[in-house]
Amino acid sequence: MALAADDLRLSMNWMDTLILVIYFAVVLGIALAARRSVSNSLDFFLAGRALPAWVTGLAFVSANLGATEILGMAANGAQYGAYTVHWYWIGAIPAMVFLGLVMMPFYYNSKVRSVPEFLLLRFSRSSHLLSAVIFAVASVLIAGVNLYALAIVLKALLGWPLPISILLAGIFVLAYIVIGGLSSAIYNEVLQFFVIVAALIPLTVLGLVRVGGIDGLIEKATAQQGDMFLSTWAGTGFGETNPLGTNWLTITLGLGFAISFGYWTTNFAEVQRSLSAKNLSAARRTPLIAAFPKIFIPLIVVLPGIIALIIEPTIGKTGGYDYNDAIPILMRDLLPNGVLGLAVTGLMASFMAGMAANVSSFNTVFTTDIWRAYIKPHMPDGHYLKVGRAITAIGVVIGMGTAFLAASFSNIMNYMQTLFAFFNVPLFATFILALFWKRMTAKAGFWGLLLGTAAPIAFYFSYQAGIVEMGSDQDANMTASMIAFAVDLLVSVPIALATKPKPAAELEGLVYSRASARDKGVAAAGDDAWYRKPAVLGWSALILSALCYIPFTL
Repeated sequence: MALAADDLRLSMNWMDTLILVIYFAVVLGIALAARRSVSNSLDFFLAGRALPAWVTGLAFVSANLGATEILGMAANGAQYGAYTVHWYWIGAIPAMVFLGLVMMPFYYNSKVRSVPEFLLLRFSRSSHLLSAVIFAVASVLIAGVNLYALAIVLKALLGWPLPISILLAGIFVLAYIVIGGLSSAIYNEVLQFFVIVAALIPLTVLGLVRVGGIDGLIEKATAQQGDMFLSTWAGTGFGETNPLGTNWLTITLGLGFAISFGYWTTNFAEVQRSLSAKNLSAARRTPLIAAFPKIFIPLIVVLPGIIALIIEPTIGKTGGYDYNDAIPILMRDLLPNGVLGLAVTGLMASFMAGMAANVSSFNTVFTTDIWRAYIKPHMPDGHYLKVGRAITAIGVVIGMGTAFLAASFSNIMNYMQTLFAFFNVPLFATFILALFWKRMTAKAGFWGLLLGTAAPIAFYFSYQAGIVEMGSDQDANMTASMIAFAVDLLVSVPIALATKPKPAAELEGLVYSRASARDKGVAAAGDDAWYRKPAVLGWSALILSALCYIPFTL
């Protein structure tokens, strides 16, 4: 942090502390209640596949609405302005709809417990092990970002040292996941969603009041940052300049396709919530229900980042605050006691939502795809339940270590998008070929995934070394994602054509067909209502997100 923590510290009184203590008590209470339903590994890793769509839908969006999302997207708002909404309306909603309408039948009906397990059924053990290792590494790296994000808040607002903040927060999350498993994590994510929203709305409203409302925001942001700062597509033509430092093609293909689809359709921290639904209809509706609150999240995340830059112009300047400090600055300047306690609680909730999502996906992938498959197969179910709880603790400890890697980034969302380009995009390319092309083979899947992961890593370090020049860190990330996708395809297709595919009989239910895509599964009461139909929900979300662009393009 460029400025001393004392510059941001707020004094919490007894009321603020009481709110925080009550919240922690409720969270642990939910974990203890959920423990009663955990009797086997399916209960621990996938909540027994018994949760309703509204619960899994809110958990889906809450798992993404972690501290990295709040601090990171607010940082993006301060650094890039309204261009940040691309991460939502083109960089999330289409992929979430695609997951619900197209991909969930294959995930859910194959009875897999993880994304790597799907690749085991489709390809071979080598592709399975490679994807499992990539998933495990990515999960603990992202979990570490969540820990660091919380440490920023605790250090800035309460003056807690970074190592102590990371240690105490990690122990608390570990407790409620180990006690209650995924059910505990999901039900807490539903609670956390409402706490986060309740904490951020006052911050946005008070921030708008401070800058003179919407008109004042537009006037001050334009005067300070220029006309493009509150636009979304201005200056994105080839050869033009804009705050994001990239062009429309890189935004649509790099962010809107490669990173977005790579994250939302293969990131197990999200997919796991859908797999926990009670039936296929609920599983398909999970990301579609989550899409609607996701559309409006920029109002309480991105907008505060822009407001913070107006209130504190030194953000991002040499000797000034980091972009990551946007939310803490608003809390310092705007919130009275009582509301402050709610805001700190909201950030704690957001941290735990993101951390729990990644740790629970890590323990599932490691236990089912590495331990059960390659180290200790054919053991009693109770053995894997114990391993799952033990590896959760190990994942949290590793996450504490990787938290310090994020400290070198003044905008943690730049770091997050880098990880997505490295790990999620090549997996998505491999998955798409596996799902839609029967000719795709196991060797092609392995080498495509391996080299598709290595290529963006090599490109990124070339950018960091100054060998390759890019408009911004996010421009580099979007370009790296396109390279990852292209290399995966260019490697996979020739190898697939040169090797022998699996017989068609072995691909039943694992390769796209119109019949399997239309499978509705076992229907529950009310699933046939028009407002529950996945197509209605999906197209409504797409249209609404497109309409949201209009005020920023006129």
